[in-house]
Amino acid sequence: MAGGSSHPHHKVDTVSRSGLVWGVDRGHKTERRVPVQRPSRRKGNQSQRKAVINSVVREVTGFAPYERRAMELIRNSKDKRARKFIKRRIGTLRRAKGKMEFLTNVIAEQRRAGH
Repeated sequence: MAGGSSHPHHKVDTVSRSGLVWGVDRGHKTERRVPVQRPSRRKGNQSQRKAVINSVVREVTGFAPYERRAMELIRNSKDKRARKFIKRRIGTLRRAKGKMEFLTNVIAEQRRAGH
């Protein structure tokens, strides 16, 4: 078993096969196939175009009322309360953590800009 997979037939080619019957790299001389990346592997990756569109929309519309309240809680160093509040509004703790990180970065940017 060479490579990162636990399955014996999933060999990662570090050295080309020798063509010999025995040894570490035994077997027919073959080339490693590189399969085309499936669309499902790209899911969730943000393109530059979408990032620009999202930033323009955020600039025009501003923050939702729950986001403004959460930012106030974060500013008053009530992080746990803010996370619980966001979780109730968004639905999952994982999303709430992401939103918390986003809002804390926004607050830091505002401090740097001097608002």
